[in-house]
Amino acid sequence: MWKNRNVWILLTGEFIAGVGLWTGIIGNLEFLQQHVPSDFLKSLILFTGLLAGVMIGPLAGRIIDSVNKKKILIYAGIGRMISVLFMFLAIEFESIYWMIAFMIAIQLSAAFYFPALQALIPRIVEEKELLQMNGAHMNVSTISRIIGTALAGAMLVVISLYSLYIASFIAYGLLLLSTFLLNIKEENLMGTPKGTNKKSAGFKEVLPIIKGLPIAMMALILTIVPMLFLGGFNLMVIEISEMQDDSTMKGLIYTVEGVSFMIGAFFVKRVSEKFNHITLMFVFTSVVAASQALLFFADYQILSLMSFGLLGLSLGFFFPIVSTIFQTRIPKEYHGRFFSFKNMLDRVMFQVVLLATGLFLDTIGFHLMVLVFSVSSFMLIAYYVIKHVRSQTQKSIVEKSM
Repeated sequence: MWKNRNVWILLTGEFIAGVGLWTGIIGNLEFLQQHVPSDFLKSLILFTGLLAGVMIGPLAGRIIDSVNKKKILIYAGIGRMISVLFMFLAIEFESIYWMIAFMIAIQLSAAFYFPALQALIPRIVEEKELLQMNGAHMNVSTISRIIGTALAGAMLVVISLYSLYIASFIAYGLLLLSTFLLNIKEENLMGTPKGTNKKSAGFKEVLPIIKGLPIAMMALILTIVPMLFLGGFNLMVIEISEMQDDSTMKGLIYTVEGVSFMIGAFFVKRVSEKFNHITLMFVFTSVVAASQALLFFADYQILSLMSFGLLGLSLGFFFPIVSTIFQTRIPKEYHGRFFSFKNMLDRVMFQVVLLATGLFLDTIGFHLMVLVFSVSSFMLIAYYVIKHVRSQTQKSIVEKSM
Protein backbone atom coordinates (compact mmCIF):
# COMPACT_ATOMS: atom_id res chain seq x y z
CA MET A 1 0.00 0.00 0.00
CA TRP A 2 2.79 2.42 0.92
CA LYS A 3 4.25 2.10 -2.57
CA ASN A 4 1.01 3.45 -4.02
CA ARG A 5 1.54 7.04 -5.19
CA ASN A 6 -2.16 7.88 -4.84
CA VAL A 7 -2.12 6.86 -1.17
CA TRP A 8 0.65 9.35 -0.37
CA ILE A 9 -1.03 12.12 -2.35
CA LEU A 10 -4.35 11.55 -0.61
CA LEU A 11 -2.88 11.35 2.92
CA THR A 12 -0.63 14.38 2.38
CA GLY A 13 -3.56 16.35 0.99
CA GLU A 14 -5.74 15.29 3.93
CA PHE A 15 -3.10 16.47 6.41
CA ILE A 16 -2.75 19.86 4.72
CA ALA A 17 -6.53 20.25 4.44
CA GLY A 18 -7.00 19.22 8.08
CA VAL A 19 -4.56 21.85 9.32
CA GLY A 20 -6.35 24.45 7.18
CA LEU A 21 -9.76 23.28 8.36
CA TRP A 22 -8.94 23.46 12.06
CA THR A 23 -7.13 26.78 11.86
CA GLY A 24 -10.27 28.05 10.11
CA ILE A 25 -12.54 26.64 12.82
CA ILE A 26 -10.53 28.38 15.55
CA GLY A 27 -10.74 31.56 13.45
CA ASN A 28 -14.53 31.17 13.18
CA LEU A 29 -14.88 30.91 16.95
CA GLU A 30 -12.64 33.93 17.46
CA PHE A 31 -14.67 36.02 14.97
CA LEU A 32 -17.96 34.99 16.59
CA GLN A 33 -16.60 35.80 20.04
CA GLN A 34 -15.62 39.28 18.86
CA HIS A 35 -18.86 40.15 17.06
CA VAL A 36 -21.70 37.99 18.42
CA PRO A 37 -22.44 38.38 22.16
CA SER A 38 -25.31 35.87 22.25
CA ASP A 39 -24.39 32.16 22.61
CA PHE A 40 -27.73 31.19 21.08
CA LEU A 41 -27.09 33.39 18.04
CA LYS A 42 -23.64 31.82 17.68
CA SER A 43 -25.21 28.36 17.61
CA LEU A 44 -27.76 29.50 15.01
CA ILE A 45 -25.00 30.83 12.72
CA LEU A 46 -23.09 27.56 13.00
CA PHE A 47 -26.31 25.61 12.47
CA THR A 48 -27.06 27.54 9.25
CA GLY A 49 -24.02 26.07 7.54
CA LEU A 50 -24.82 22.60 8.83
CA LEU A 51 -28.39 22.83 7.55
CA ALA A 52 -27.14 23.80 4.08
CA GLY A 53 -24.89 20.72 4.05
CA VAL A 54 -27.76 18.43 5.06
CA MET A 55 -30.14 19.87 2.43
CA ILE A 56 -27.65 19.40 -0.41
CA GLY A 57 -26.89 15.80 0.65
CA PRO A 58 -29.27 13.93 -1.72
CA LEU A 59 -28.13 15.96 -4.73
CA ALA A 60 -24.47 15.53 -3.74
CA GLY A 61 -24.89 11.75 -3.59
CA ARG A 62 -26.38 11.55 -7.08
CA ILE A 63 -23.70 13.79 -8.56
CA ILE A 64 -20.84 11.90 -6.88
CA ASP A 65 -22.08 8.59 -8.35
CA SER A 66 -22.51 10.04 -11.84
CA VAL A 67 -19.34 12.15 -12.14
CA ASN A 68 -15.64 11.33 -11.90
CA LYS A 69 -14.76 11.57 -8.21
CA LYS A 70 -11.46 13.31 -8.83
CA LYS A 71 -13.42 16.11 -10.49
CA ILE A 72 -15.73 16.30 -7.47
CA LEU A 73 -12.71 16.70 -5.16
CA ILE A 74 -11.28 19.41 -7.42
CA TYR A 75 -14.52 21.41 -7.57
CA ALA A 76 -15.04 21.00 -3.82
CA GLY A 77 -11.49 22.29 -3.29
CA ILE A 78 -12.23 25.34 -5.41
CA GLY A 79 -15.43 25.85 -3.40
CA ARG A 80 -13.44 25.80 -0.16
CA MET A 81 -11.08 28.48 -1.43
CA ILE A 82 -13.99 30.67 -2.56
CA SER A 83 -15.60 30.27 0.88
CA VAL A 84 -12.46 31.67 2.56
CA LEU A 85 -12.77 34.76 0.34
CA PHE A 86 -16.18 35.35 1.96
CA MET A 87 -14.47 35.27 5.34
CA PHE A 88 -11.98 37.93 4.21
CA LEU A 89 -15.01 40.14 3.38
CA ALA A 90 -16.56 39.35 6.77
CA ILE A 91 -13.40 40.52 8.55
CA GLU A 92 -13.01 43.59 6.36
CA PHE A 93 -16.60 44.81 6.85
CA GLU A 94 -17.12 43.18 10.26
CA SER A 95 -20.20 41.55 8.73
CA ILE A 96 -22.04 38.57 10.20
CA TYR A 97 -23.82 38.09 6.86
CA TRP A 98 -20.56 37.39 5.05
CA MET A 99 -19.70 35.01 7.90
CA ILE A 100 -22.97 33.14 7.23
CA ALA A 101 -22.11 33.03 3.50
CA PHE A 102 -18.76 31.51 4.47
CA MET A 103 -20.41 28.87 6.70
CA ILE A 104 -22.85 27.87 3.95
CA ALA A 105 -20.15 27.71 1.25
CA ILE A 106 -17.71 25.66 3.35
CA GLN A 107 -20.43 23.18 4.39
CA LEU A 108 -21.67 22.79 0.79
CA SER A 109 -18.11 21.98 -0.28
CA ALA A 110 -17.77 19.48 2.59
CA ALA A 111 -21.07 17.82 1.59
CA PHE A 112 -19.43 16.88 -1.73
CA TYR A 113 -15.82 16.42 -0.61
CA PHE A 114 -16.07 13.90 2.23
CA PRO A 115 -18.51 11.40 0.63
CA ALA A 116 -16.48 11.55 -2.61
CA LEU A 117 -13.30 10.88 -0.63
CA GLN A 118 -14.86 7.84 1.10
CA ALA A 119 -16.06 6.55 -2.26
CA LEU A 120 -12.59 7.08 -3.76
CA ILE A 121 -10.56 5.16 -1.15
CA PRO A 122 -11.69 1.68 -2.36
CA ARG A 123 -10.57 2.68 -5.85
CA ILE A 124 -6.98 3.48 -4.92
CA VAL A 125 -6.17 0.49 -2.67
CA GLU A 126 -6.98 -3.22 -2.78
CA GLU A 127 -9.78 -4.56 -0.59
CA LYS A 128 -7.34 -6.31 1.77
CA GLU A 129 -5.62 -2.94 2.37
CA LEU A 130 -8.80 -0.95 3.09
CA LEU A 131 -8.67 -1.34 6.87
CA GLN A 132 -5.04 -0.19 7.05
CA MET A 133 -5.80 2.71 4.71
CA ASN A 134 -8.84 3.82 6.74
CA GLY A 135 -6.79 3.66 9.94
CA ALA A 136 -3.95 5.68 8.39
CA HIS A 137 -6.41 8.23 6.98
CA MET A 138 -8.07 8.75 10.36
CA ASN A 139 -4.72 9.03 12.11
CA VAL A 140 -3.66 11.74 9.67
CA SER A 141 -6.96 13.55 10.32
CA THR A 142 -6.38 13.36 14.09
CA ILE A 143 -2.80 14.61 13.83
CA SER A 144 -3.89 17.50 11.61
CA ARG A 145 -6.61 18.37 14.16
CA ILE A 146 -4.12 18.48 17.02
CA ILE A 147 -1.56 20.49 15.03
CA GLY A 148 -4.18 22.77 13.44
CA THR A 149 -5.80 23.79 16.73
CA ALA A 150 -2.47 24.26 18.51
CA LEU A 151 -1.04 26.24 15.59
CA ALA A 152 -4.12 28.46 15.31
CA GLY A 153 -4.09 29.19 19.05
CA ALA A 154 -0.42 30.18 18.89
CA MET A 155 -0.89 32.23 15.70
CA LEU A 156 -3.74 34.29 17.14
CA VAL A 157 -1.40 35.50 19.88
CA VAL A 158 1.06 37.04 17.41
CA ILE A 159 -0.85 37.63 14.16
CA SER A 160 -4.26 38.97 13.08
CA LEU A 161 -7.38 36.95 12.34
CA TYR A 162 -6.99 37.98 8.69
CA SER A 163 -3.54 36.35 8.55
CA LEU A 164 -4.98 33.16 10.06
CA TYR A 165 -7.42 32.84 7.17
CA ILE A 166 -4.60 33.51 4.69
CA ALA A 167 -2.86 30.44 6.17
CA SER A 168 -6.11 28.48 5.80
CA PHE A 169 -6.51 29.68 2.19
CA ILE A 170 -2.95 28.56 1.35
CA ALA A 171 -3.59 25.13 2.92
CA TYR A 172 -6.73 24.64 0.79
CA GLY A 173 -4.78 25.76 -2.28
CA LEU A 174 -2.10 23.13 -1.62
CA LEU A 175 -4.83 20.50 -1.19
CA LEU A 176 -6.30 21.48 -4.54
CA LEU A 177 -2.91 21.18 -6.25
CA SER A 178 -2.32 17.74 -4.72
CA THR A 179 -5.73 16.56 -5.97
CA PHE A 180 -4.67 17.22 -9.57
CA LEU A 181 -1.82 14.72 -9.07
CA LEU A 182 -4.18 11.79 -8.35
CA ASN A 183 -4.21 9.17 -11.11
CA ILE A 184 -7.36 7.06 -10.81
CA LYS A 185 -9.33 5.08 -13.37
CA GLU A 186 -13.03 4.75 -12.62
CA GLU A 187 -15.41 2.13 -13.96
CA ASN A 188 -18.89 2.77 -15.34
CA LEU A 189 -20.80 5.11 -13.03
CA MET A 190 -24.32 5.04 -11.55
CA GLY A 191 -24.50 1.23 -11.59
CA THR A 192 -26.25 1.10 -14.99
CA PRO A 193 -25.11 -0.60 -18.19
CA LYS A 194 -23.33 1.55 -20.69
CA GLY A 195 -25.59 3.13 -23.25
CA THR A 196 -28.64 3.26 -21.00
CA ASN A 197 -30.30 6.43 -19.81
CA LYS A 198 -31.63 5.19 -16.48
CA LYS A 199 -32.00 8.14 -14.15
CA SER A 200 -30.83 7.86 -10.56
CA ALA A 201 -33.48 7.91 -7.87
CA GLY A 202 -30.96 9.13 -5.34
CA PHE A 203 -31.37 7.76 -1.82
CA LYS A 204 -34.42 5.71 -2.91
CA GLU A 205 -32.01 3.33 -4.66
CA VAL A 206 -29.64 3.16 -1.68
CA LEU A 207 -32.13 2.40 1.13
CA PRO A 208 -33.21 -1.05 -0.22
CA ILE A 209 -29.54 -1.99 -0.58
CA ILE A 210 -28.81 -1.02 3.04
CA LYS A 211 -31.88 -2.97 4.24
CA GLY A 212 -30.71 -5.97 2.22
CA LEU A 213 -27.29 -5.95 3.92
CA PRO A 214 -27.86 -6.62 7.65
CA ILE A 215 -24.21 -6.00 8.60
CA ALA A 216 -24.23 -2.59 6.88
CA MET A 217 -27.51 -1.64 8.55
CA MET A 218 -26.17 -2.81 11.92
CA ALA A 219 -22.95 -0.83 11.51
CA LEU A 220 -24.95 2.26 10.54
CA ILE A 221 -27.21 2.02 13.61
CA LEU A 222 -24.36 1.21 16.02
CA THR A 223 -22.64 4.43 14.95
CA ILE A 224 -25.23 6.07 17.24
CA VAL A 225 -23.29 4.76 20.26
CA PRO A 226 -20.11 6.83 19.74
CA MET A 227 -22.24 9.72 18.49
CA LEU A 228 -23.94 9.88 21.92
CA PHE A 229 -20.48 10.67 23.30
CA LEU A 230 -19.09 12.80 20.48
CA GLY A 231 -22.17 15.00 19.95
CA GLY A 232 -21.83 16.59 23.38
CA PHE A 233 -18.06 16.14 23.65
CA ASN A 234 -17.18 19.84 24.01
CA LEU A 235 -19.99 20.53 26.49
CA MET A 236 -18.91 17.58 28.64
CA VAL A 237 -15.28 18.69 28.58
CA ILE A 238 -16.30 22.16 29.76
CA GLU A 239 -18.51 20.64 32.49
CA ILE A 240 -15.74 18.33 33.75
CA SER A 241 -13.29 21.24 33.82
CA GLU A 242 -15.74 23.24 35.93
CA MET A 243 -16.50 20.27 38.22
CA GLN A 244 -12.80 19.82 38.96
CA ASP A 245 -12.15 23.58 38.98
CA ASP A 246 -9.18 22.99 36.69
CA SER A 247 -8.97 24.75 33.32
CA THR A 248 -5.98 22.61 32.27
CA MET A 249 -8.28 19.56 32.12
CA LYS A 250 -9.61 20.69 28.75
CA GLY A 251 -6.21 20.35 27.11
CA LEU A 252 -5.45 17.10 28.95
CA ILE A 253 -8.70 15.49 27.86
CA TYR A 254 -8.26 16.44 24.20
CA THR A 255 -4.66 15.20 24.25
CA VAL A 256 -5.46 11.87 25.93
CA GLU A 257 -8.39 11.22 23.60
CA GLY A 258 -6.41 12.15 20.47
CA VAL A 259 -3.33 10.09 21.35
CA SER A 260 -5.48 7.08 22.33
CA PHE A 261 -7.36 7.34 19.03
CA MET A 262 -4.11 7.24 17.07
CA ILE A 263 -2.92 4.17 19.01
CA GLY A 264 -6.17 2.35 18.22
CA ALA A 265 -6.09 3.28 14.53
CA PHE A 266 -2.43 2.16 14.33
CA PHE A 267 -3.15 -1.33 15.69
CA VAL A 268 -6.57 -1.89 14.07
CA LYS A 269 -5.22 -3.92 11.15
CA ARG A 270 -3.28 -6.32 13.39
CA VAL A 271 -6.26 -6.91 15.68
CA SER A 272 -8.70 -7.32 12.77
CA GLU A 273 -6.55 -10.11 11.32
CA LYS A 274 -7.27 -12.20 14.44
CA PHE A 275 -10.95 -11.40 15.06
CA ASN A 276 -14.15 -11.04 13.04
CA HIS A 277 -15.15 -7.47 12.12
CA ILE A 278 -18.63 -7.89 13.58
CA THR A 279 -17.24 -9.17 16.87
CA LEU A 280 -14.82 -6.24 17.05
CA MET A 281 -17.64 -3.80 16.30
CA PHE A 282 -19.63 -5.14 19.27
CA VAL A 283 -16.59 -5.14 21.55
CA PHE A 284 -15.53 -1.56 20.84
CA THR A 285 -19.04 -0.09 20.96
CA SER A 286 -19.32 -1.78 24.38
CA VAL A 287 -16.06 -0.11 25.43
CA VAL A 288 -17.51 3.26 24.34
CA ALA A 289 -20.62 2.60 26.45
CA ALA A 290 -18.40 1.60 29.40
CA SER A 291 -16.38 4.81 29.04
CA GLN A 292 -19.66 6.76 29.18
CA ALA A 293 -20.56 4.99 32.44
CA LEU A 294 -17.08 5.70 33.86
CA LEU A 295 -17.78 9.43 33.53
CA PHE A 296 -20.15 9.06 36.48
CA PHE A 297 -16.92 9.37 38.49
CA ALA A 298 -15.67 12.37 36.48
CA ASP A 299 -15.10 14.34 39.70
CA TYR A 300 -11.83 12.39 39.91
CA GLN A 301 -9.20 13.51 37.40
CA ILE A 302 -7.63 10.10 36.79
CA LEU A 303 -11.01 8.44 36.12
CA SER A 304 -12.18 11.17 33.75
CA LEU A 305 -8.92 10.92 31.79
CA MET A 306 -9.24 7.13 31.77
CA SER A 307 -12.76 7.47 30.35
CA PHE A 308 -11.64 9.67 27.44
CA GLY A 309 -8.60 7.44 26.90
CA LEU A 310 -10.88 4.40 26.53
CA LEU A 311 -13.13 6.42 24.23
CA GLY A 312 -10.25 7.44 21.95
CA LEU A 313 -8.80 3.91 21.86
CA SER A 314 -12.13 2.26 21.03
CA LEU A 315 -12.98 4.85 18.34
CA GLY A 316 -9.54 4.31 16.80
CA PHE A 317 -10.63 0.72 16.20
CA PHE A 318 -14.35 1.28 15.57
CA PHE A 319 -14.34 3.91 12.82
CA PRO A 320 -11.81 2.19 10.47
CA ILE A 321 -13.72 -1.09 10.90
CA VAL A 322 -17.16 0.36 10.06
CA SER A 323 -15.70 2.39 7.17
CA THR A 324 -14.22 -0.82 5.74
CA ILE A 325 -17.56 -2.62 6.17
CA PHE A 326 -19.35 0.12 4.24
CA GLN A 327 -16.70 0.28 1.51
CA THR A 328 -16.67 -3.49 0.96
CA ARG A 329 -20.34 -4.44 1.48
CA ILE A 330 -22.03 -1.53 -0.33
CA PRO A 331 -21.62 -1.83 -4.16
CA LYS A 332 -19.14 0.74 -5.44
CA GLU A 333 -21.61 2.29 -7.88
CA TYR A 334 -23.70 3.40 -4.88
CA HIS A 335 -20.86 4.70 -2.71
CA GLY A 336 -21.47 8.38 -3.46
CA ARG A 337 -25.14 8.25 -2.53
CA PHE A 338 -24.53 6.01 0.50
CA PHE A 339 -21.76 8.15 2.00
CA SER A 340 -23.79 11.32 1.33
CA PHE A 341 -26.71 9.67 3.12
CA LYS A 342 -24.47 8.67 6.03
CA ASN A 343 -22.92 12.15 6.14
CA MET A 344 -26.42 13.61 6.39
CA LEU A 345 -27.42 11.24 9.20
CA ASP A 346 -24.20 11.99 11.12
CA ARG A 347 -24.76 15.75 10.90
CA VAL A 348 -28.39 15.52 12.05
CA MET A 349 -27.53 13.06 14.84
CA PHE A 350 -24.67 15.26 16.01
CA GLN A 351 -26.97 18.26 16.39
CA VAL A 352 -29.69 16.23 18.14
CA VAL A 353 -27.18 14.85 20.66
CA LEU A 354 -25.67 18.30 21.15
CA LEU A 355 -29.08 19.79 21.98
CA ALA A 356 -29.97 16.79 24.18
CA THR A 357 -26.68 17.12 26.08
CA GLY A 358 -27.33 20.80 26.76
CA LEU A 359 -30.89 20.03 27.88
CA PHE A 360 -29.82 17.17 30.18
CA LEU A 361 -27.02 19.21 31.74
CA ASP A 362 -29.57 21.91 32.62
CA THR A 363 -32.21 19.47 33.92
CA ILE A 364 -30.97 16.12 35.26
CA GLY A 365 -27.29 17.05 35.60
CA PHE A 366 -24.03 15.58 34.31
CA HIS A 367 -23.91 12.36 36.36
CA LEU A 368 -27.42 11.16 35.53
CA MET A 369 -26.95 12.17 31.89
CA VAL A 370 -23.89 9.95 31.35
CA LEU A 371 -25.76 7.03 32.96
CA VAL A 372 -28.73 7.57 30.59
CA PHE A 373 -26.40 7.63 27.60
CA SER A 374 -24.49 4.57 28.82
CA VAL A 375 -27.59 2.46 29.54
CA SER A 376 -29.12 3.46 26.18
CA SER A 377 -25.89 2.42 24.42
CA PHE A 378 -25.72 -0.95 26.19
CA MET A 379 -29.38 -1.66 25.36
CA LEU A 380 -28.83 -0.89 21.67
CA ILE A 381 -25.71 -3.07 21.56
CA ALA A 382 -27.48 -5.94 23.40
CA TYR A 383 -30.36 -5.81 20.90
CA TYR A 384 -28.05 -6.23 17.91
CA VAL A 385 -25.89 -8.87 19.64
CA ILE A 386 -29.01 -10.99 20.31
CA LYS A 387 -30.29 -10.38 16.78
CA HIS A 388 -26.92 -11.35 15.26
CA VAL A 389 -26.62 -14.52 17.39
CA ARG A 390 -30.13 -15.60 16.38
CA SER A 391 -29.36 -14.94 12.73
CA GLN A 392 -26.14 -16.98 12.88
CA THR A 393 -27.94 -19.82 14.71
CA GLN A 394 -30.71 -19.97 12.10
CA LYS A 395 -28.14 -19.89 9.33
CA SER A 396 -26.23 -22.75 10.94
CA ILE A 397 -29.43 -24.83 11.28
CA VAL A 398 -30.31 -24.27 7.61
CA GLU A 399 -26.80 -25.27 6.48
CA LYS A 400 -26.91 -28.47 8.55
CA SER A 401 -30.33 -29.43 7.16
CA MET A 402 -29.12 -29.12 3.57
